Amino acid sequence: MIRNFFGHLFTVLRHKHYVFKYGCKLGIPLRALIHDMSKFSPVEFFESVKYYQGGKSSPINAAKADKGHSLAWQHHKGRNTHHYEHWTDRYDDGTVAIKMPFKCVVEMIADYLGAAHAYHGRKFTLQMEYEWWKNKIETKPMIHVETRNFVTAVFSTFAKNGKIDRITNLKHLYEHGAFR
Repeated sequence: MIRNFFGHLFTVLRHKHYVFKYGCKLGIPLRALIHDMSKFSPVEFFESVKYYQGGKSSPINAAKADKGHSLAWQHHKGRNTHHYEHWTDRYDDGTVAIKMPFKCVVEMIADYLGAAHAYHGRKFTLQMEYEWWKNKIETKPMIHVETRNFVTAVFSTFAKNGKIDRITNLKHLYEHGAFR
């Protein structure tokens, strides 16, 4: 259990390091600095310690596989607006996706990049991240179409250029429907 405790702590800190790195490149250093602080709350931290997988995959997925749900995930997505799952509503009559605010989408991109870099280390590439995203959206996650199209365009551009650029200059386009 001690190995899991420190292993999970190191994984969270490594993830936060990369999110901060990418958040700065994307133009959101403050949001990146305070990113995922809820991971240190007891409900998230200790379930993740219990289901820690050696830093190679998410303990949340392991908890879901074991119990069918994750209280850590329920807590996390409810408090962190950079998750598209936070932006859904109307569960009783056909769940709908809500367009995410721009600052949340940019943090989500930094989060995905940071997670991939933390999990894959030196093997991480922007092309790998773009391919992961394309596979993810093929399963039709409950994400607003404009948010999905924006993230796809950003990851495609990063993969094609082989580098990450600031995207805060795209705020006006995103907010005014250019990614419909």
